[in-house]
Amino acid sequence: MATNTENEVNVVPIPSHEAEPWILERHYAKRSCPVSYAFGAYRAGLMIGVVTYGTPSSSPLRLGIAGKDYEDKILELNRLCCENTRNIASLLVGRSIRMLPKPTIVVSYADIDRGHVGYVYQATNFLYTGLSAKRTDWAIKGMEHLHGQTIADLSYGQENRGEWMREKYGDAFYLKHRPRKHRYVFFHGNKKQVSAMKAALKYTVEPYPKGDSKKYDVDKPIQTQSAFEF
Repeated sequence: MATNTENEVNVVPIPSHEAEPWILERHYAKRSCPVSYAFGAYRAGLMIGVVTYGTPSSSPLRLGIAGKDYEDKILELNRLCCENTRNIASLLVGRSIRMLPKPTIVVSYADIDRGHVGYVYQATNFLYTGLSAKRTDWAIKGMEHLHGQTIADLSYGQENRGEWMREKYGDAFYLKHRPRKHRYVFFHGNKKQVSAMKAALKYTVEPYPKGDSKKYDVDKPIQTQSAFEF
């Protein structure tokens, strides 16, 4: 019979490279992202999940949440991947946020196109602020399986990136509508800081969305070094 110690889950800061195998091999996006803070969940010395936070590259996003006063306080929860055991995801998110600097505004998205609703954010008391803005992504015919940013990265370093893409790919290069996502926001700070950040929020808080949420197979073993000593 398992003891309480064997079932205990610990969440600790980890080097970003410790999260890489999970991000690249288990997360559906299969691509790296900017990581400022990374945390791992461990049970009996084995990593069972990771969550990462990074500064959004989009200036309009950083400004759009709570204005210029909080532009440098925005972090995006940009990767979350863990075993499917009940409550592990919400435990990992909740405990990791408490280890972030104060004040911080955390934004995260649930990808509707991937069958995500964002129940983990609802369980950890994020505010729901509606759908992301309508946008377009670069795309190439025959390469639609690639993320829009991956396509854009093909032109990295070019002076006129759009013109370079049109010259290289011709009519195969086009714009496609980006699927909208559920947007969630969390304020991390002391009581006074949270009150001020809520007052600065530029989005309208809406009721939580509902619906079926798709789960992914995360049983593929990951070789990773433990960053927590038991």
